[in-house]
Amino acid sequence: MEFRPCIDIHNGLVKQIVGSSLQDEGDIAEENFVSKRNADFFAEFYAKDGLTGGHVIMLNRQDSPYYEQTKHQAMLALEAYPGGLQIGGGITAENAAEFIQAGASHVIVTSYIFSQGRIDYDHLEKLVAAVGKEHIVLDVSCRRKDDDYYVVTDRWQHFTKEKVNAALLDKLAAYCDEFLIHAADVEGKVSGVEEDLVRILGSWGKIPVTYAGGISDYDDIETVKELGEGRLNVTIGSALDLFGGPMNYETVLSCIQDV
Repeated sequence: MEFRPCIDIHNGLVKQIVGSSLQDEGDIAEENFVSKRNADFFAEFYAKDGLTGGHVIMLNRQDSPYYEQTKHQAMLALEAYPGGLQIGGGITAENAAEFIQAGASHVIVTSYIFSQGRIDYDHLEKLVAAVGKEHIVLDVSCRRKDDDYYVVTDRWQHFTKEKVNAALLDKLAAYCDEFLIHAADVEGKVSGVEEDLVRILGSWGKIPVTYAGGISDYDDIETVKELGEGRLNVTIGSALDLFGGPMNYETVLSCIQDV
């Protein structure tokens, strides 16, 4: 288990939001925290502790009036910690190389690899051709519907027809180096982890998987460790004191190093 830090950027500002509240129309979201610092501050902070694999997420659509401000902040982070951060948000085969050249270790991709609710293998192959499998993280963030978890796209707003299960992960693993999976129903709610999803991900464990969503206290870290069979990396956003939450950053690192 590793701690994977995060820098979420919305409307040109580093924020922590309630994931399920995000709406492209009007660029609105329920905010838990809005930083007065630029993204490079957080990138340098993580670099100081040698944390790798953290993700920078641009939460504005490319046609948003805020997109260029958000992208600028993301580029500041990549420049501050070259090779130490991954980046996601509107990534396609056409623009992925730009972000790798700017210093990202990986691009994080969701919506581009789905078409009409199904996996678009043509887009996957174009993405691999553009930057190489070793530079790709597939974000199969999901929400619960009935008794299953389904991948959601477009900043967690639209359900696909793809269930998150071992079969899906097996298929997609041929095209990526890692998975990033937000439990979008609890993302930003600091209400506890999605235990059923953690079990699914932990029972698979063939390539690195980072779980994000709902971690609220140190017991939740232990829950992810136990139910995830020690195979999952974790991200903590709104609950972390860096973003106004109750969990101490140094204590989090110590807890994760001990598990």
